[in-house]
Amino acid sequence: MSKFDLKDKVTVITGAAGGIGTFLSQEFLSAGAKVVLASRDLNKLNALATELNSENTLVVETDIIDPASVEAMVKKVTDHFGRIDTLINNAGGGAMPKLPEDIPFEEWKRMIDVNLTGAFNCCIAVGKQMIKQASGKIINVSSTAGTKGNPGMLHYSAAKAGLISITNNLAYSWAQHNICINAIAPGLISTPAMIKWGVIPPSVDEEGNEVPRLSLPPGPIDVANMCRFLASEASDMITGEVIPIRAWNPTERFWT
Repeated sequence: MSKFDLKDKVTVITGAAGGIGTFLSQEFLSAGAKVVLASRDLNKLNALATELNSENTLVVETDIIDPASVEAMVKKVTDHFGRIDTLINNAGGGAMPKLPEDIPFEEWKRMIDVNLTGAFNCCIAVGKQMIKQASGKIINVSSTAGTKGNPGMLHYSAAKAGLISITNNLAYSWAQHNICINAIAPGLISTPAMIKWGVIPPSVDEEGNEVPRLSLPPGPIDVANMCRFLASEASDMITGEVIPIRAWNPTERFWT
């Protein structure tokens, strides 16, 4: 068996109905995992489950901001599968860029809730189950905005930086329980939404020449590939790390 194989590994993916979540679900199913599709949008989850067409999926309507909803999700998953091997805290959200002094408190609160508090709730609820099992992998989806800052999205950056701190602290606290906890930090990712909004640069320049691949934003599959590695046996000695996914885009590395 390959060290990258995930056969029968029970994997909870929050935000499963989104662009990256769909790719995560597809990749983990292809690796043999049993995939729990978690999100607030039950209609989208059911549509995704139909598209995936696999008996190895379980749909669980979950509001990650509500601790009771997260705990109910964990119970449903453990009742159904008996365990949780991997948690991917993929759920999150952004906002339109604005000056720090123009950020309303309610928008600040929403960004902290969806990008930090929700992940905390999931880490704690799933972590308690992993402690009982004495094993598990948690993958927190942060952002390059949480490592270098983003002056146009102060609240989003703060939340993603906080998620990195949660990762470091839990990796220390739960190493004794054989639980690996890492964060990935995607930069700009060419999701369908980013393509639709015209944010993704063209793959050819003004003269029609092909732009070097590493100068373009990574795709959702690149995020899924890294998560698969971190969920696999191949990463058993990696914990407390933050791994960027950004190719070579200077704006993802330096302030501009």
